[in-house]
Amino acid sequence: MKKDIHPKVYETVIKCACGAIFETHSSQQEIRVEICSNCHPFFTGKQKFVDSAGRIERFKKKYGEAIEKKD
Repeated sequence: MKKDIHPKVYETVIKCACGAIFETHSSQQEIRVEICSNCHPFFTGKQKFVDSAGRIERFKKKYGEAIEKKD
């Protein structure tokens, strides 16, 4: 087996945007994620909109008034 070809393995902390923290082992020391099993709709049963580019606000701004007037 060749020596010094494998990456170092660290005790890694995974941090989610919801505040959940997981500890595991990885070649990276810290990992940040937007969605985890504590806040993902599949696991929680609640619907959550993930809007990283402001698309929902732009849609509501553009079409929100027309939708409200029809009701």
